[in-house]
Parts: sequence; structure tokens; C-alpha cells
Amino acid sequence: MITVTGQKDTRSGFGDGIVEIARKNPDIVALTADLAGSLKLNQFIKEFPDRFIQCGIAEANMISIAAGMTIGGKIPYTTTFANFSTGRVYDQIRQSVAYSGKNVKICASHAGLTLGEDGATHQILEDIGMMKMVPGMTVIVPCDYAQTKAATIAIADYKGPVYLRFGRPVWPIFTSAMDFEIGKAQVFTDGKDVSIFACGHLVWIALEAEKILKEKGISAEIINIHTIKPLDTDAILKSIRKTGCAVSAEEHNILGGLGDSIAQTAAKNFPVPQEYVGTNDTFGESGTPAQLLEKYGLDAAHIAAAAEKAIARKNK
Repeated sequence: MITVTGQKDTRSGFGDGIVEIARKNPDIVALTADLAGSLKLNQFIKEFPDRFIQCGIAEANMISIAAGMTIGGKIPYTTTFANFSTGRVYDQIRQSVAYSGKNVKICASHAGLTLGEDGATHQILEDIGMMKMVPGMTVIVPCDYAQTKAATIAIADYKGPVYLRFGRPVWPIFTSAMDFEIGKAQVFTDGKDVSIFACGHLVWIALEAEKILKEKGISAEIINIHTIKPLDTDAILKSIRKTGCAVSAEEHNILGGLGDSIAQTAAKNFPVPQEYVGTNDTFGESGTPAQLLEKYGLDAAHIAAAAEKAIARKNK
């Protein structure tokens, strides 16, 4: 039984989480590239002004500073929009952080189409692929406020570089802190006809799609793959061995994202028909989150249709 306890943006989960863990761990520091308000850092700054660094609009410098701070035992959380957290600083992440395994937590907000009216230049849809290909990088995409808060707290004790991706819009809260463990998939509904693997905001939409499918007599298994890397391959294989087909759903390009990780796991171990729900080799545009999710085929109706198509392929 899925219970909605309220609505809140996932970036607030990050803001509340970093304050909570900083109260317990004096090594936590926060850096931002002129976006402290957008990343909900105001309370952190109020409580820990000496552990906050305003880097200005200089994201590459922010990543390099963070890498250096780890040498002294600090646990730096870098903060800016997902577009600037990855595409603008990929060289610094690869060379200064990942290559030497620096304990930097790259916290990236305003990811995907649901950034909305800011448009294509800010709606990065390639970052999951970019970051999961970096050797040694852990990639986490939580689904709601509570899970983002839990992930923000958990990565403090997780050694090595982490990419934590979250978003801007107010979204249903339907998990609790007890639901999150790095690298462990979360099964929301048991099903026998199709496996639907989702991450981020698309987990809630997949749950809405499950209702559509249920009305048609289709039993869908909804699994939250909040950790893209390391991937919970055991959970994926257990599900597809039962259902025989899969759908991946993500607020990201279908090239290189969660869907490709699912497909690779299946291809190596238990090949099944799979349908992808995500953007298809395209940039976004300005619009409300709901308008964009519908236009680009990331809404509940499209997930349900993809599930029916995967089942039809299985039954051929």
C-alpha cells in the first residue's frame, strides 16, 4: 500500500538532509556556485557559516576546491544545477575527483524536464550517462523528498565520489527514511506480467501507470532503481525472470541512462523484451513540468502503453 504523506520538492530533501548530517559530523562542508538559495542551503549557512564556501559562478573551481579539501579529511558537498554540476565541469570531475578517488559529493539539483520553464539549456538529460561512465563514481537518483533527504545523509559515510541527482518541482512524498539503502533497489508493487524499473520523479509516475494497467487486468511490478551505479542486478534479474519483459522509465535521454543499464544486465544474464520511456535523443524546451512530461512521452499513459507493448512482444 503506497501512502502519500504530503508534497515537497526533492531539493528541499537535500537542504534538510545536509543540515541534519552536518549537526552530527563536523567534517561536512558545503560549497556552492552562486546558487545557495536554489539548493536550499540557507539553514546550513545559518548554522554553519564557517563550513560554507561561496565559490561564485566558477563551477570548475568549486570542484577543484572540493577535491583539495578531502585531503584534509573534509567531506565536501558541491551544489549547483545538474547541468553545471556535470557538463560544465566534466574534466575536473574526471581528473581531480574520480581519478584519485576523492571523497567529493556532487549534489545536483534542477535535473531533467521538470526544471520546466527555464528551458532546454538548463534541462540536462544526459548527466546520468555521463556520470555513470566515470570510473568509481556512485550515481544516485532518489524519487521524492524523504528519499533525497535519506540519500543526502547516507552518502556522508559512503567513501568515494558520489553524484546525487534531484529536482525542482513539488512532488508527492511516498517513501520514508527507512526505504533507502545505497545500491539496494526498492520494490513498490509485486507483479507477474511486466517489470517497470524507474528512477527519480518517474517512480511516482510509474506507480500511476500501474493503476492504469491494473484496470486492464495487467499485473505490473514497480521497482525504484534509485542507485544507478552500483546497480542492484540481483533485484533486476529476480524481477525479469518472473515477468519475462521490462520497461525502463527515467527523466533522461534513453541513450546511456537507466534503461541502458537494465538492458545490459538483461542481455548478459536473461534477455527479455524491453521498452524505453525517456527522452529520445533530443533537448527539452520551456513549459510546465506536466506539459513537458506529456509531450516527451514520460507520463503515466506512455509508461502504461510501453508496458503493454513489452508484454505483446513477450507473447509473440
